[in-house]
Amino acid sequence: MPRRALLSDEQEREDRDDRDKLRSLDAKLRSLFDRREELIVEVRRISSEQKSIYDRRQVPQTEVEQLYEEHHQLGKRIAELRTAREAARKKVEDAVVQVREARLSFAPGERVRPDQIRKEIAELELRQQTRALPLDEENALIALLRQRSQELKQAEARTAVVASHQQKLKEAEAALTAAREEFARAGKELTAAKADRDSKMVAVREKLEVAGGLIATLREKGRARAETIAKIDGISREMDGLEREARQLLARSRSRREEARRMLRAYAHVRGPPSEEMLATTAEAHLEELLKRGKVTL
Repeated sequence: MPRRALLSDEQEREDRDDRDKLRSLDAKLRSLFDRREELIVEVRRISSEQKSIYDRRQVPQTEVEQLYEEHHQLGKRIAELRTAREAARKKVEDAVVQVREARLSFAPGERVRPDQIRKEIAELELRQQTRALPLDEENALIALLRQRSQELKQAEARTAVVASHQQKLKEAEAALTAAREEFARAGKELTAAKADRDSKMVAVREKLEVAGGLIATLREKGRARAETIAKIDGISREMDGLEREARQLLARSRSRREEARRMLRAYAHVRGPPSEEMLATTAEAHLEELLKRGKVTL
């Protein structure tokens, strides 16, 4: 049966317009689908970068925690070294007092050793023997020799006492030297510990800056991912709207075909009942023709 027996001219125009709209919708849907796929790939790429950045952030974070612990331990060490340095300072002060007391514990004459007096006596005798002196000077020299000889006898008698005093002075001076060395050593250790602690804090700041930069990058990636997902959602909503419109067009086309079939049956009833097989064949042929001319792929 000819096609015009199924659809009127007006229905043909409507059907043709709907097919054009369906082709336009199909093109838009394909374009939107491709764009959405590109955005989905972009979201996956950003997610992969986020995971990589997060894994990288764990390294400086762990290092910062370790550096904080080392900084804390160095703080305790510095407190101990301060205590030790103060104790060494007290030892130095006590040793200085001991040295002063040792030096003041015997008279200056007692500190003169017999060999020193003998040396002076020998120099005086050599002067007397090798020089021609006036009488008054020679008498003064002789008196000085007698005095030094007497002092030598007294020094020789006090040798044990002088040796004891000298030993005490030597021990006091040795203790002072050791105390000063201990104080200097404690000061160096304290300075080194402070420098080490400061370097730990500098390292902490550097690691925190690295971690902060990674966190800022993570936030930027998060915003980019959210924006991309929002675009995907927008495209999906637009696609849903186009698909609804396409379904409406298809439903309207089916409605026309159903109306045409009813008219065909009514016409066939008036002209004489055609066979059911002929009716079905004619309707299906028309449907196939319509779908070929207005096919929409969703």
